[in-house]
Amino acid sequence: MDLVVKGRGDRVTGQTRGLVERKIERLSRFDGRLDRVEVEVIRETRGRIGGGHRVTASARAGRRTYRASANGQDVEAAVDRVVDRLERQITEDHRRRRSRLLTWASRVKSRRTSSSPPEPE
Repeated sequence: MDLVVKGRGDRVTGQTRGLVERKIERLSRFDGRLDRVEVEVIRETRGRIGGGHRVTASARAGRRTYRASANGQDVEAAVDRVVDRLERQITEDHRRRRSRLLTWASRVKSRRTSSSPPEPE
């Protein structure tokens, strides 16, 4: 999995990069097909927003792309929120695809049994 960490408004230190890598590592347990994860750490300096950090992330797994963003007073809190949101998106997508697959599988199975020839006596 490729991890790209960008910074806007502030430099991304090695400590911040390590934190992001450790937190994003959890996503590979939910979907092993993750190819690339891009994380952007933005330092908000305007008082109206609260002067915290905003983190946006996009994770690509095959044809699917999951995106999330979150605000926090520090980088760690914002990254935690982003990872939780990405986890929820991945698990909901997995559940949705699995239920669709199982629904169609049972329909195909029932068609086979209904169109089978009658047993001889």
